[in-house]
Amino acid sequence: MNSALFIIFGFLLLTMFLGIQAKKGKDMNLEQWTVGGRGFGSIFVFLLMAGEIYTTFTFLGGSGWAYGKGGPTFYILGYGCLAYIMSYWMLPAIWKYAKENKLLSQSDFFVSKYKSPYLGVFVALVGVVALIPYLVLQLKGLGIIVSEASYGTISPTIAIWIGVLSVTVYVMISGIHGSAWTAVIKDTMILAIVLFLGIYLPFHYYGGIQPMFEAIDQAKPGFITLPQSGLSSSWFVSTVLLTALGFYAWPHTFGSIYSAQNEKVFRKNAIIMPLYQLVLLFVFFVGFAAILQVKGLEGPAADLSLLRLSIKTFDPWIVGIIGAAGLLTAIVPGSMILMAAPTLLAKNVYKVFRPQASEQQVSRLAKNLVPVVALIALYFTFKGGNTIVTLLLMGYSLVTQLFPALVSSLFKNNFVTKQGAFLGIAAGVFTVAYTTITQTTIGTLFPSLPQSIKDLNVGIIALVINLVVTFGVSLVTRSINSSNTETDEIIA
Repeated sequence: MNSALFIIFGFLLLTMFLGIQAKKGKDMNLEQWTVGGRGFGSIFVFLLMAGEIYTTFTFLGGSGWAYGKGGPTFYILGYGCLAYIMSYWMLPAIWKYAKENKLLSQSDFFVSKYKSPYLGVFVALVGVVALIPYLVLQLKGLGIIVSEASYGTISPTIAIWIGVLSVTVYVMISGIHGSAWTAVIKDTMILAIVLFLGIYLPFHYYGGIQPMFEAIDQAKPGFITLPQSGLSSSWFVSTVLLTALGFYAWPHTFGSIYSAQNEKVFRKNAIIMPLYQLVLLFVFFVGFAAILQVKGLEGPAADLSLLRLSIKTFDPWIVGIIGAAGLLTAIVPGSMILMAAPTLLAKNVYKVFRPQASEQQVSRLAKNLVPVVALIALYFTFKGGNTIVTLLLMGYSLVTQLFPALVSSLFKNNFVTKQGAFLGIAAGVFTVAYTTITQTTIGTLFPSLPQSIKDLNVGIIALVINLVVTFGVSLVTRSINSSNTETDEIIA
């Protein structure tokens, strides 16, 4: 066993130990398992939310897009900062309502706000469908990291199986408590390693960051700017908007929100998180540094750029530490997803159709569904396809369809009706599914439009259709409900 592999498995065992130990002294009912008994302070909530945000996407996808796409990569810096601004007002309102109504899942929020358990069923199913590609993203990243960092000793398939079995065990035992303690190690390591790599590699190979960009521009003119078509400025702006709106619409994010002790936690995080977003810049520097040093990585192989350059540059023990940090970027968000999806299925689908089920039965079912969700994700992981960033964008397009109904529900006088919310989400999700399956873009739908419009992220079409249907149906149903109310008053 080489030193890199020894270090990686050492950290995996440490993760399992901390994850299982986190259960100690706690009655692991559904509330403790999913939201930590609503007792997490600022640090744990920060680490959990950072754990969901800074994932294998940060570690591999950001550097992979810098290597393969160039300038368009910087969209990743923009959408998080916009989302943090929204979070300052949005997350305290969500947390306060959830605490008052003892909510445990994202779907619970929609059920309570719109007084419709069947809307909750639909939101739960949309959430689970969106979470699967997000979990696949983590598993693909885990396989790449362990295989590359072990110098090929462990295949991606075996690495993924080992990682999934480990996470499944501690999620079933400790729930969100295990994720929180694992996030402590992960965030400390990722911050140190990404900063080190992002500064050291450009100076080591180019003599600095500016000389690196000058060398890239000389070798590939225009690569570090936005192209005139395709991933152009209109794509950039529309993608930043789409992903910013969907940033806090992920089901597993609601688990982190509900776990906080008080609403001040989110305002503190909204101030700190944009600074933490700068960590991504150093990930990009690694990908840019690899362009002229590790050649020939095309398509999904671009996600290997960070690890390939690290292997070329450092001794195996340093590569092992880098690989261990990468492993944790898959395990922490993966564990949150493996809690959120089963909770949605057990509490917001099973419980609706079997209302006589006790809380203990629902809790037991949620935990038993963890390996089922893991196996489904494994199937899609091994089936193949797509770069890490592409998988993330597909998931974002789906969860963003929940945003209009979510934000509308926060207003004192919510104009949106349950019918409008349901059909609006359905229209948006159908559009995302159609465009994803058929690989449709605005350009293929409307080839005569100006290039700036053709380059818009196709998810924007889904969101616009969603908004039109949501408010159109709400207008009609509110009028009908108002007429029925007046008729009942006349009859009375």
